[in-house]
Amino acid sequence: MIMAKKKTVYVCQECGAETSKWLGKCPACGKWNTLVEETVEEIKPKVEHAITTAYEMPRRIAEVDLTELPRFSTGSGELDRVLGGGLIPGSIVLIAGDPGVGKSSLTLAVCAYVAKNNRRVLYVTGEESSRQIRMRAERLNALADELFICSENNLERINQHVEKVEPDLLIVDSIQTIYKSDIESAPGSVSQVRECSAALMRLSKKTGITTFIIGHVTKDGNLAGPRVLEHIVDTVLFFEGERNADFRVLRAIKNRFGATSEIGLFEMRDSGLVDVPDASKLFLPDKAEDIGSVIVPTVEGTRPLLVEVQALVAPTPFMPPRRTSDSVDIKRIQLLLAVLEKRLHLSIGSCDVYVKTAGGIKIDEPATDLPMTIALASSFANRKILPQCVIFGEVGLSGEVRAVSKARQRVDESVRMGFQNIILPKKNFAEVKSIAEVKLFPVENLREALKISMPRKEVDE
Repeated sequence: MIMAKKKTVYVCQECGAETSKWLGKCPACGKWNTLVEETVEEIKPKVEHAITTAYEMPRRIAEVDLTELPRFSTGSGELDRVLGGGLIPGSIVLIAGDPGVGKSSLTLAVCAYVAKNNRRVLYVTGEESSRQIRMRAERLNALADELFICSENNLERINQHVEKVEPDLLIVDSIQTIYKSDIESAPGSVSQVRECSAALMRLSKKTGITTFIIGHVTKDGNLAGPRVLEHIVDTVLFFEGERNADFRVLRAIKNRFGATSEIGLFEMRDSGLVDVPDASKLFLPDKAEDIGSVIVPTVEGTRPLLVEVQALVAPTPFMPPRRTSDSVDIKRIQLLLAVLEKRLHLSIGSCDVYVKTAGGIKIDEPATDLPMTIALASSFANRKILPQCVIFGEVGLSGEVRAVSKARQRVDESVRMGFQNIILPKKNFAEVKSIAEVKLFPVENLREALKISMPRKEVDE
């Protein structure tokens, strides 16, 4: 009989790197105070790692069946959009977000809809009691005969429940509370999260059970646990939005069965999360155009979305000046400020700069460069933007305006929402010049864009 020898290692809770001794700073990711002592076995019992029970021979790629994967709806049009059309049997979906953002409410509503449509559902919670889940289900009107719940955090017993119930949909809330008894580290540690998620993945692929895993996030907003968790699952969804705000954005970070960066929009009400199908109306301002406010047609996945970007530029006696934004990358703002300072000679570098988007939605695409630059110049010069105007385009370091993708979708959405003027890159003009409902202003550089967008006076140079 071979005895398993135990040893102690220190594992980084951010990246999963292992060291033989404790260090204040992780040598792999550079984070401080993330190494935690864990006991591991050098010789482990043989574990079945196959994810399918069928033996498959290699075959030519042209012989692979292209029949569309069977999907079933979650009951939410927005969630179905983010997933690529619905749930696929045997897929595993990870949902992460800040505490209280609505992860459990959304998954419980999905459970109720699926259970009411002749499918069996098992909801496993390691954080709450069964009574707490029942109380939430009462509030959300999520009671169904085929919905089973249990409060359990031992993975072996969860497998027993799955064998007994034989669900079509399994919810695990959350992966950081689940543990395997043969691993000595605490629940939520890198070793536990890695092994439990791998075991759930094998279970899902072998049985064809669709699995939702709810995950926690760190204080930096990243998914807690090892990066391998994101690689194991088929789909990674992140909730965005303030916990005390009414609206939530569900974004697909990874999706093997649909488009990435697709978003779904929800409104938090007493009855739970409600779909918001017409997103552009949600983020457009209620009042007339104001100084430093620009409408941006962004494209999230396959969805065009009009968003209001606001900029405030104010003189400050303090150095260095502040650059603050919770919805736009600060490095992008600094780059655009440098272009305004160097190419247009605006003394904006010594001012405090604040940028935000209406509704708190995060935007990160090149098409937002030109509208953000014009919003900054408008606030600095204290001049209003051209009424009923939408702006998009990428700005280069020399001040040129470059073409962006999906210009037709952006213009069509602007027309649908009733805007009359559109400032766009000149290289995108040929794609949309046939649209007669709006007045198009193609521009080659930032100087032209500023003259058109603020027509009453030219910006001081």
